[in-house]
Amino acid sequence: MAEGRFDFRVTAKDKVTRARCGVINTPHGECETPLFMPVATLASVKAMRPDEVRGLGFDMVLANAYHLMLRPGVDVVEGAGGLHAFMRWGGPILTDSGGYQVLSLGRDVRITEEGASFRSHQDGGSVFLSPEACMQLQGRLGADIIMALDECLPYPSDRDRVERSLRLNHDWALRCRESHTDGRQALFGIIQGGMYADLRARAARMIVELGFPGYGLGGLSVGEPRDLTLELVSETLAHVPEHAPVYLMGVGDPLGIGESVALGVDMFDSTLPTRIARNGSALVDGGRINLRNARFTTDDGPLEPSCECYACSNFSRAYIRHLVVSKEILGLYLLTGHNLHKLSCLMSGIREAIATGCYTEFLNRLKRMGSGLES
Repeated sequence: MAEGRFDFRVTAKDKVTRARCGVINTPHGECETPLFMPVATLASVKAMRPDEVRGLGFDMVLANAYHLMLRPGVDVVEGAGGLHAFMRWGGPILTDSGGYQVLSLGRDVRITEEGASFRSHQDGGSVFLSPEACMQLQGRLGADIIMALDECLPYPSDRDRVERSLRLNHDWALRCRESHTDGRQALFGIIQGGMYADLRARAARMIVELGFPGYGLGGLSVGEPRDLTLELVSETLAHVPEHAPVYLMGVGDPLGIGESVALGVDMFDSTLPTRIARNGSALVDGGRINLRNARFTTDDGPLEPSCECYACSNFSRAYIRHLVVSKEILGLYLLTGHNLHKLSCLMSGIREAIATGCYTEFLNRLKRMGSGLES
């Protein structure tokens, strides 16, 4: 392994499932997998200092190239010394290409073979993003892992539309690979394919044939039933080489992570822990609780009795509810820290269970506790 270059090695395998532990090496350090990346869309994990995020046990964060391109602009980030220096994060960073944001945020979107044309959701200005421009953008930002530009289809999409998209995504991935020249950055391909198992398999074979060091699974967990998500993940991974890390994009609920790890997924990201904190909710074993609920007005217990995070060690549900309904910033901070702590503990528990040969028991306990959805 070359010093400071991307590398992935498997360190332990579960004997019953496809779950595995591994280590990803990057120019900014190593990360143990399975891992969860807190989302730092605009070069900041909302309401948290970088050292606090690191202190909670996270080694890698995700930032979004689309958002940073629009604000503050790649010139500003590059001028500050790159994304790591700009946001004062010493560990690895992954940047998403922006394909999903083009679909979800862009206005007047037009997709052609050349690239994606759209209007900025911020000021309405015209923007064009091609595979080559996407590689240049992410190269200038300086992330350790960058993602190929892909076309994200709305859910649901009919089969004919998805089939047409497979070739476009292949061609864009090829152009990304050919224009990617910075050996310090690992370029991951993205596998799409809609909600069709055979198209997912075909997409996987097409992207894997191009030869990337890692692969993202895109277009999942967008409203489809959980059983279908797992079926599609399983079908896709049957065509992905074992030596490459697999990144399931946008999944962050505890059971979804646990079940996907059992299928062989190594990396996850989601806005869930920070987003629900902004809405007044806390992750707890078996689901989540909404502190806006009046039943917590006089509850002097912690968010979760077994939790050792700063919020649970010092404050009551009643106090945190008071902060939430009063729109005090401290409430957002405490809930965000708690939720990230829960995800960090989940990932360390998953890695330990795999390493000690008891992942099936761990997953069964997670299933008994519940899905991690609203309760």
